[in-house]
Amino acid sequence: MKKFLLGTVGLVALGLAPASAADLAARPYTKAPPPMIAAIYDWSGFYIGANGGWGSSRKCWDLVTTPAGVPIAPFREGCHDATGGTAGGQIGYRWQAASWVFGLEAQGNWADFRGDNVSLFFPADRNRSRIDAFGLFTGQVGYAWNNVLFYVKGGAAVTEDKYDIFAIPTGVLLSSGARETRWGGTVGAGLEFGFAPNWSAAVEYDHLFMGNRNITFTTPTGLFDGTDRIRQDVDLVTVRVNYRFGGPVIARY
Repeated sequence: MKKFLLGTVGLVALGLAPASAADLAARPYTKAPPPMIAAIYDWSGFYIGANGGWGSSRKCWDLVTTPAGVPIAPFREGCHDATGGTAGGQIGYRWQAASWVFGLEAQGNWADFRGDNVSLFFPADRNRSRIDAFGLFTGQVGYAWNNVLFYVKGGAAVTEDKYDIFAIPTGVLLSSGARETRWGGTVGAGLEFGFAPNWSAAVEYDHLFMGNRNITFTTPTGLFDGTDRIRQDVDLVTVRVNYRFGGPVIARY
């Protein structure tokens, strides 16, 4: 009887074994994931943009010729800051080599920088100056951390200036200097962030070294009214938005 039971159990096991093997699911096949690709922001290409901000021009006046036409040793009439807003645009080209970025740029801005001071030589007079426009023509060298770029710049600067002298008691215009276009140099630095495939925004600081110029003043009737040597420097802080033409992102495995 025991041998009969053992034989029966063995037959049942042999009968179930093939069915169990057949019921086992096949091992699923999973395709290997694609290799990782790092998106690298490319700063190369032409760009155009707009900017706006604030500026301050330090003006110092020294009288060198009196209204009577007598040359004198420079006599300090005083200094003032001509401050105000500015807006304009820029166009340029950049090319990138590894993490280094090089570029050229031209910028033109409207400005309204105004200021005045009481003359130390003529206490009844008020000397006033303003900058109506300026331009920058610069080269750039920068270093990029993907879509973040730090750069320095330097080159030529030009300003459009106007000078006037008013009577303090009455506010009447006593004399004016002809508008001058003054050339100088500039240095600056900026931090730029690429926030979209072809768009970037930056904050930039520039200092303009505009030197000394002798300005001849005339009365409203055209009579000579003296000469001042005027020194000028300009500081600018602007926010910029640029649109770059060309492919902004390259793939690297």
